[in-house]
Amino acid sequence: MTHPDDLGSASEPNTGSERPEERERKKRDRPWLMRTYAGHSTAEASNELYRRNLAKGQTGLSVAFDLPTQTGYDPDHILARGEVGRVGVPVSHLGDMRRLFQDIPLEAMNTSMTINATAMWLLALYQVVAEEHGASLAKLQGTTQNDIIKEYLSRGTHVFPPGPSLRLTTDMIAYTVEHIPKWNPINICSYHLQEAGATPVQEIAYAMSTAIAVLDAVRDSGQVPQERMGEVVGRISFFVNAGVRFIEEMCKMRAFNRMWDTITRERYGIEDPKQRRFRYGVQVNSLGLTEAQPENNVQRIVLEMLAVTLSKDARARAVQLPAWNEALGLPRPWDQQWSLRIQQVLAHESDLLEYEDIFEGSRVIEAKVDEIVKAATAEIDRVQEMGGAIPAVESGYLKSQLVSSHAERRARIESGEEKVVGVNSYESTEPSPLTADLDGAIMTVDPAGEARVIAALGEWRAGRDEPRAQLAIAALKSAATGEANLFGPTLECARAGVTTGEWSFALRDVFGEFRAPTGVSSAPVAVTAAPGTPLAEVRRMVADTAKELGVGKLRLLVGKPGLDGHSNGAEQIAVRARDAGFEVVYQGIRLTPEQIVAAAVAEDVHCVGLSILSGSHAALVPDVLTRLRRAGVDDVPVIAGGIIPPADAAALLEAGVAAVFTPKDFGITGIIGRIVEEIRRANKLEA
Repeated sequence: MTHPDDLGSASEPNTGSERPEERERKKRDRPWLMRTYAGHSTAEASNELYRRNLAKGQTGLSVAFDLPTQTGYDPDHILARGEVGRVGVPVSHLGDMRRLFQDIPLEAMNTSMTINATAMWLLALYQVVAEEHGASLAKLQGTTQNDIIKEYLSRGTHVFPPGPSLRLTTDMIAYTVEHIPKWNPINICSYHLQEAGATPVQEIAYAMSTAIAVLDAVRDSGQVPQERMGEVVGRISFFVNAGVRFIEEMCKMRAFNRMWDTITRERYGIEDPKQRRFRYGVQVNSLGLTEAQPENNVQRIVLEMLAVTLSKDARARAVQLPAWNEALGLPRPWDQQWSLRIQQVLAHESDLLEYEDIFEGSRVIEAKVDEIVKAATAEIDRVQEMGGAIPAVESGYLKSQLVSSHAERRARIESGEEKVVGVNSYESTEPSPLTADLDGAIMTVDPAGEARVIAALGEWRAGRDEPRAQLAIAALKSAATGEANLFGPTLECARAGVTTGEWSFALRDVFGEFRAPTGVSSAPVAVTAAPGTPLAEVRRMVADTAKELGVGKLRLLVGKPGLDGHSNGAEQIAVRARDAGFEVVYQGIRLTPEQIVAAAVAEDVHCVGLSILSGSHAALVPDVLTRLRRAGVDDVPVIAGGIIPPADAAALLEAGVAAVFTPKDFGITGIIGRIVEEIRRANKLEA
């Protein structure tokens, strides 16, 4: 099995006895590690999916955890309602982890776990299960994402404040260097930065700033002696994004490669070139996948994959591709198989792996790489002048930069300056057999599964050694108040049957929680409101409606109920509504329906907009509607946005939602105009 850390060629010495075509095949570079990002419903169902994917030729596992697991809640917590098993597998305790990897040889497996705030907890569970399998810790291979800084900026699954979060990362790195030496304890993840709007320059600069913050923390902690810092650097991996501008993206990867070599040599004194290798995995861009003409997503995925495979000197060593229908909902196993086959055709049928770097010496490529390196270095210097990545997060600088970049991109699409085939150009289409049955074109999660998971959690708690579990929790809290490495107490919690929520709340009691800056208030205007423009017309509508209602400004509450932390869409709606003349109430992510309704009543808003991408809309949106009615608020329209299948959209409209917006509705100014229309209709004003 190919390990993603091996960036060398797989060619073998020629014995002289092979035929010429056999010798040619021996020269081929090794294929990258092929994964699909998967997990859903329950540990048992996900285990079955993993074993099927491995049988199809997948060469590594990439585990998707559900949002309660990612954010440190048990399935029976109020914030977990509607989220259990939606976007990944629920893992509440050691029993779930055992079932997840049943009959999978962990010693021979390369396992990637997309987990951040609770990364230490999930790795501890994985270690205990591996020990139960009889695996040697020295042979365990894989990655925990564990990049909390980008969670404050994009995905929103952070729990603790930046300082304690960096301590957890530092403790994990120190522990794995000593005990699980082949494990990548952190995967600096620029993927979600691009999803949040980062340009190639920002993606590099903020990822490198994160790496610097982490390595500085490890070095300064005293847990790893200076002579072993090369082992730390050698275990740092990256997870990047690749967009459809594949020449620019390929140059970005060459720039990443060059800058990492420079930073690790000059800042940390790493002399071994093998330890300075830029080791990265990829999931290509999901941001650019469209609901309109979704069959176009296949060629987008292929082009994006080429960006990280064409250039041998900066080739990814692990690739996972999204499915063509991810803008519609949860991909089915067949959709994931299609994405796996795309990789296999490129790796095994084409001649891609037979050549040295085909861009070496290209003046065009080198000039573009130099341009990116220069700009990214300047932005890194700017972040360092602020004190580094952590202060830049806490001040809101990084978030505001991403929100601004994303707003500018959306404005280019809306104006037609940036073309998206099937969305703002070439929109006419023949009926597609792929989407003839939209509800059958995606996989749905059985809502009854949440109740079964909660019942199983109750059985687990009832059957464990309760005194041992409580002693383990107390020991963890005690260690957190001091300076001891937290991995040891976390391991004991795992073995004692402690749950995910209990582990995280023990640390919440010591560290507190953190609400990240939204970046909305400081984002500049991205769309002109010059006379005659669509935004100018919407601004007139907003002003006229406010005047007719006898208020200074219309007030829009933008709410993120549940645990979905993908706030990019909500932020863009908030920014454009602000620019259209609304007073916007936006408190960020992770709110209960009760909190949203309380804010709507307290702020006396004219419309409530709910943004959910995790699939929990069917449970949470009607809950908000019901609570508004109980509060006597009948004249405030509620709109919903997110990845909402047609049948679910129809059900929401039937329940009383005024409008439903999905990824096909890319014109934000038009959405704001529709919101004004719904406010007028609700208040019985003339259309």
